[in-house]
Amino acid sequence: MKKIWQKDDNATNILVNKFTVGKDLDFDERLAKYDVKGSMAHCKMLAEVGIVSNEESVQMLSVLKEVLKEIENGTFEIDKNAEDIHSQIESILIEKLGDTGKKIHTARSRNDQVLLDIKLYLLDEIREITTLTDEFFQILIKLADQHKNVLLPGYTHLQIAMPSSFGLWFGAYAEALLDDLEMLFSVKNIINKNPLGSAAGYGSSFPIDRESTTYNLGFQSMNYNSVYAQMTRGKSEKILSMAMATLAGTLGKFAYDVCLYLSQNFDFISFPKEFTTGSSIMPHKKNPDIFELVRARCNRIQSLPNEFILLTNNLSSGYHRDMQLTKEILFPAIDSLKECLEILSYTLPNIQVKDGILEDEKYKYLFSVEKINEEVKSGSSFRDAYVKVGQEIENNEFDFEIKKLNHTHQGSIGNLCLDKIEYQFNKLKGKLLG
Repeated sequence: MKKIWQKDDNATNILVNKFTVGKDLDFDERLAKYDVKGSMAHCKMLAEVGIVSNEESVQMLSVLKEVLKEIENGTFEIDKNAEDIHSQIESILIEKLGDTGKKIHTARSRNDQVLLDIKLYLLDEIREITTLTDEFFQILIKLADQHKNVLLPGYTHLQIAMPSSFGLWFGAYAEALLDDLEMLFSVKNIINKNPLGSAAGYGSSFPIDRESTTYNLGFQSMNYNSVYAQMTRGKSEKILSMAMATLAGTLGKFAYDVCLYLSQNFDFISFPKEFTTGSSIMPHKKNPDIFELVRARCNRIQSLPNEFILLTNNLSSGYHRDMQLTKEILFPAIDSLKECLEILSYTLPNIQVKDGILEDEKYKYLFSVEKINEEVKSGSSFRDAYVKVGQEIENNEFDFEIKKLNHTHQGSIGNLCLDKIEYQFNKLKGKLLG
């Protein structure tokens, strides 16, 4: 297929073509519908400002609608001989409409075209990540409420610290997801600006109406400055990778906790055997491979921001071909993050928490602070009570009868504030999905 920038019949060197096209076609299937929608909005605008006739606009829109229908029902095929999806869509218009089809690229560059496609794609992916995060969040909230009275040892420095509960543990990760969505929402607000019309980064001498395409494409606003619009290529991917890394950090930490709590040395939780794997030589093994892989994948995702920084740093304003590589970094990572959320939501409802954990003798020092607090309530100063209980521990004289813990402040074992966390999460979710 002749390239849209090709001025004569001299073909590009085969090796050069292969290297410069790279993996673009592998990812263009994701961008196809956005490219068509962008072309439709652009086509309407060209007619509104009189650059093409209404009849020409109707003809191009008719072809574009046919292509969009094929993409949505799965019958559209990427032409492996095309340079990219943008070239293929334009070629289809020219093939069906002749000279009229050649007018679609008026007042537009492939630079703002692909930038638009990526932004629309990322906005949809943000919605999908939000939906999957919500599913995981609701499971955590349900489990936190269901097991709020089951005590669990808390740790600092991986040393026994103070009493916790499964409600507090599940609820902690639920609230962590709330903050992760806050970051995702900020990223959405930055990406949700229309770059179309910035052309190659310096606008156009045609009297185009960028408000029209902004409205028709559903953007919140536009990137007003045409130079900056092009500067968002790479920046959009980088800030989304930062939000993804934050969410992946939460998922990875949770997965690590699960691996720890599943081990025989801790033995706080279990899963049905179909959610674990065995060993080729040790018949007693039930390995938490799901959670180990979630942890590993999430660690890889957390490396993304650094990769984007290295790719996009030290570039002047204006487009550079370096930006082509952002797709092959980010798109598979988006898939991986969604798969992690899906497997966690599938697996977690089957978790089995164990009761009576703190009855084990080794956890008796968990209640040292409880005993100090009782001394204080009886009239002692905190410092004197601390010294007294500390000496009892040193002299192996410490004893504390486990009874119902009376923690009432917001966010404690006895007051998880799950309703408040859920309210804030659902409010933010509505903004992200709206």
